[in-house]
Amino acid sequence: MNRSPSSSGLLPLPGAPSSSWALYRARLSSLLQSVDTAVFVAFWLFGLINNVLYVIILSAAQDLVGNGIPKGVVLLADVMPSFLTKLVAPYFIHRVPYATRIFIFVALSSAGMLLIAFTPPSQSVAVKLIGVGLSSISSGGGELSFLGLTHYYGHMSLAAWGSGTGGAGLIGSLLYVMLTDWIGLSVKTSLLASAFLPIIMLVSFFLILPHGPLRTSARKTYEPIANRDSFQEEREGVEDNIGDIPTSTASSSLLAPGPAVAATAYSSHPTEDARKDSLAAKIRRSKSLFFPYMLPLLLVYIAEYTINQGVSPTLLFPLDSSPFTEFRSFYPFYGFLYQVGVFISRSSIAFIRIHHLYLPSLLQVANLVLLTLHALFDFIPSVYIVFVIIFWEGLLGGGVYVNTFAEIMENVPAEDREFSLSATSVSDSGGICVAGFLSMAMEVWLCNWQVDHGRDWCRRIKAG
Repeated sequence: MNRSPSSSGLLPLPGAPSSSWALYRARLSSLLQSVDTAVFVAFWLFGLINNVLYVIILSAAQDLVGNGIPKGVVLLADVMPSFLTKLVAPYFIHRVPYATRIFIFVALSSAGMLLIAFTPPSQSVAVKLIGVGLSSISSGGGELSFLGLTHYYGHMSLAAWGSGTGGAGLIGSLLYVMLTDWIGLSVKTSLLASAFLPIIMLVSFFLILPHGPLRTSARKTYEPIANRDSFQEEREGVEDNIGDIPTSTASSSLLAPGPAVAATAYSSHPTEDARKDSLAAKIRRSKSLFFPYMLPLLLVYIAEYTINQGVSPTLLFPLDSSPFTEFRSFYPFYGFLYQVGVFISRSSIAFIRIHHLYLPSLLQVANLVLLTLHALFDFIPSVYIVFVIIFWEGLLGGGVYVNTFAEIMENVPAEDREFSLSATSVSDSGGICVAGFLSMAMEVWLCNWQVDHGRDWCRRIKAG
């Protein structure tokens, strides 16, 4: 059944019969009225800081290992610990308070970046990879924790998180290119500076984020039923405030919170019986998430990270036909363009919704095939065309990510939502792990092919 723009959460295209500037202004106005600025800023910073070190490490992959080791090794070290964390932590991490988790994440990520920065080039790459692994554990635990935390703060927190993670890609890749290429700092100095970024996460959680919903949740777990009337009055007050938003223009938007969503954000976490909390019950819930949500997210991440780590290091052109002066500059700039696309698509959920998640996933697979064929047969005439394809790759990947979790927020029952959001996050790390193994083989194969056919540019790149 076809959905209208209103029912699907999409704004009509400009020029369409149903479009008007009044409609756009009304939608923007209704969204801004529903925003709790502190919540939005806090979750945007969570997304930014939780992911920015991951992006910086991938941007530095070529400088960390040089051309003798596939960049997929760095990718695996950057994602495998995260994948394992997301695989097992959702079944027990709810026992650890969020405040305690924040301190653990900050300590792990800062220690990992310091270890990478202070390891001299003469020492084994394995030491650097240990530091990468520490940061990866922090990133994985942070992602599943903050996605679970959106259950208490409503749809706007999810939109802010998605935009923040997209901003992390953009800022992280741009920051590394700026520090190393434009300013001329050493790789060590650039990585050392990034080790202090996780402190912002502490500021965001303890000074910016309103803790009312979390305190309400903890209190309601232990309060007697006698307090139920006062909570009902509070809930009715929330619903009354939401009723002020024009339903004709806002009710269909993902970010226009309906009474049930807002009440969930300010209510207690549902008390479940032992049967529902059992490991077997959670595994059954995970299985029900696989085909509608996990699989398309898995596919898009396999395709895009195979491109990023296995194919893009070999997408090289003659320097005189490119904007660069050395071959090492192609790889981080491709990463920057990809992250621009990710940021735009992850920030667009207030206006554009994707309900059919498999379509962009398959388009991403088509990007992988196209760029692999070019790496082999060199038929794309200009590097600027590759720039556009890489940007398009970022749009697809970011769109699938944020819309997957938006679909869960809309379609999964409230009592299962926190677990479902956390559990589904394993798909992106799982896809990146698969891509890591694929890219290790693909980069070596593609580079050898190019050398055998008279293009030895991939062998001219040295570690920083």
